[in-house]
Parts: sequence; C-alpha cells; structure tokens
Amino acid sequence: MAILLISTLHIPGKAAAEDVLDIHADAAILVEASTGKILYAKNEDTALGIASMSKMMSEYLLFEAIANNKITWDQEQTISDYVHEVSIDTNLSNVPLEAGKKYTIRELYEAMAIYSANGATIAIAEAIAGSEKKFVDMMNAKAEELGLDNYNFVNSTGLNNRDLKGKHPEGTGAEDENIMSASSMAKLALRLLNDYPEVLETTSIPEKEFPGMPGKMKNWNWMLPSLVFGYEGVDGLKTGTTDFAGYCFTGTAERDDMRVVTVVMNAKDKNGQGAYESRFVETKKMMEYAFSHFSLKEAYPEQYQVKGRESLPVINGKKKKVEIQSDAPLQVVVKNGEEKTYKPELKINQKVLNEDGQLAAPVKKGEKIGVLEAAYEGESDYGYIGKPASANMVTAEKVEKANWFVLAMRGVGSFFGDVWNSAASTVKGWF
Repeated sequence: MAILLISTLHIPGKAAAEDVLDIHADAAILVEASTGKILYAKNEDTALGIASMSKMMSEYLLFEAIANNKITWDQEQTISDYVHEVSIDTNLSNVPLEAGKKYTIRELYEAMAIYSANGATIAIAEAIAGSEKKFVDMMNAKAEELGLDNYNFVNSTGLNNRDLKGKHPEGTGAEDENIMSASSMAKLALRLLNDYPEVLETTSIPEKEFPGMPGKMKNWNWMLPSLVFGYEGVDGLKTGTTDFAGYCFTGTAERDDMRVVTVVMNAKDKNGQGAYESRFVETKKMMEYAFSHFSLKEAYPEQYQVKGRESLPVINGKKKKVEIQSDAPLQVVVKNGEEKTYKPELKINQKVLNEDGQLAAPVKKGEKIGVLEAAYEGESDYGYIGKPASANMVTAEKVEKANWFVLAMRGVGSFFGDVWNSAASTVKGWF
C-alpha cells in the first residue's frame, strides 16, 4: 500500500518548479542574443522533433557557401526530377519547380526562408553538395563544429523521410525525422544571427512573389508585425510542423536595443491540444516576459580594474608589476530589482604566468591575460548558451625587460637581503 501511494504522488522536478511562465510545450527556451544569457528554460536539453526549423542549418550552410565563394546568389540551379516531384506535393509547403528549369539560388533561398519551401531547400542542398545525402553529412558535421548537442539530421528540410517519395537520403530510415534539443536550437539560431545577420532581411518579409507561382508566398511566421499574430520587433526566424514534431517555432525580436531568441517545441493550447497558433501564443509569453522584466546594463566600464587585483607581478622587467584592466565594457542582462546581484569575477589565464604567478618581461601593452565576468548571485540562474558574457582583461602598459646591470644589482640585493634575514633570525634565536 505504501509503495502504491508513493507511486501515485507527483513530486515536482526542477523544470516544473521553475516554470514561472507556464509554457504549454514539450520544451522551450528564452535567450538574450548578445550575451547568450538564458532567461527561461523548460526541458531544454531533450532531443525532440524540429521539423522545418531544420532549415536554419540549411540557411547557415548556404550563407557559408556564399561567403566562401562556392556558389553565388545569381547562380542558377537546374531542377532535378527528385526536387520537382517533392515540389509539386500540395500537402507540403512548396513552390512549384519545373524539372529541367533553372532558378537562381536567391529565388530558391527566399522560397525556403519565407515560405518554408521543401523542394527549393533540396535544390539548394544539391547545388551546394551535389546530393541531399552529402548535404546532410555537412549538416551533421557543422552541428558538431558549432558545439550543438542532442541532434541528428536525416534530411535537409525537416520533413519526415516518408514524405520524400522513397528517395530519402541514403543511410537514413523511411520513418526518420530530424531531432535536436531546444538549447541547441537556440545556439544554432544565435550563430546564424551573429555570423549572418543578413538572414533577417529575408525572414522579415511577410509575402513575396515567386516565378510561376499563382499568388504570393506568405510567411508562415504569423508574429511578423503586419500579420495576424503580429508582435512588435519580431523579424524571424523559422516555424516547423510535422506530426512527429508538433507545432514548433524559433522566434526572434528586438526592442530597445535588446534582442531575444525563443524556441518552443510541440506547443499546445491551454487544453493540451496542438494548434497552429499555439506556438505563437507561447512565444509571446516568453517575449513579453523578457521585454518587461529584463534589460541590458553596463555592469563594468572599459578599463575597469577589479579591486584588490589591479596588477600582476612581473619578473625581469624594468617595473616589478603591471596594471591590468578590461579592454571593453561588459554588459549583462539584469532582471528588474536585481541590479546588485552581480559581482566582478576575474579569471586569469594561468598559461601566461610562470609557476610563481608572474608575467615574464617584456610585456606588451594590451596583452590579454584573462577575462572579466559578472558572477550572478541571485536565486534563479539558468546559465548561458555557450560561454558567459565577458570582457578581455589586458595589460594597461608595456613593461620592458631590465638590462643585465639592473638584474645583477637586484640579484646582489636579494643575496644580501637573504644574508641579513638569516643573520637576524639567528640573533633573534639567541634571545
């Protein structure tokens, strides 16, 4: 009876206790973009279906290929039979692509970013890698390179493989689907925004024409300001929907010089049912929370010195120590009422010091010796995506190496100092 009673009790876990927003989704995360500070998280490390949010990785690889001059925006791609067959499936998000016809990379990219066009995405994959299989290998390799966790790409689009007409990439199963954790999804979004911010020029377009398509491509991100769930500041990034993944959305918005990134996975309504608009309702909760409760503050200015650790000792230099300071201001995300919950934390790179904790002369001005971080001392800390926000700590001046005469005199002084101290100790011992 005791065992039965215990088994029926619900004991809230960490995620439930901290779910101050009551987000109706299997996983969610809210991050400030410039610092990577996590403001809210729920089940963020569990790998779940990501559907067409996968296209953010396809976009990253496209921008990278453009930057590396492997392809160009004006380059034309001939549509294969496989791409054509996928593109005319009206059950999927698509623009119609004619087999054998050429479309520019820019046209295909806009169809992918605005309308989540699956055939266009595969065409881009073939343009970059030669085949979707090789492109998927690139997606997984890039995920590892970017330090993502809990992921697996099986196709370029985020569709379930069964939707690919039996032509899913070699080495993957017919029922496989892309998966990733919410935290890795947010990390990918941050890298996309930081490395290729021009992506927002396209993801913010509410509608656009596509060659040969009746009507216009309409952006599936209904939180763009001019659309039905419009929210001020929203300009990206990517929705996703499959039976396996449910209703997903990676969003981003900027207000008052603060940008946030949100992820919801398998979002539901208040009754626990999946609905297209639920992803936007839950995303709005997080964005409202961020913009009404947090702000970016300068914790420490440029040339900041940590009290009691204003300098480092120098060996064999004309000066015996060198001052150290930050080379840039350090900003942190502060919750209302928690302005005093941060303290400066200096982390010295021990590799630049000798075993006695000294810098060896000569020392250059501006030489990096560590980092300055702001350590949070409040009650609720979700941590960071990646490393905490920091500023480099550098030497404030140069210290030249002392000449042989000065070093010799120091050696003599040190010798006689040791003799004197030894003698003084001996005499002291007599009494």
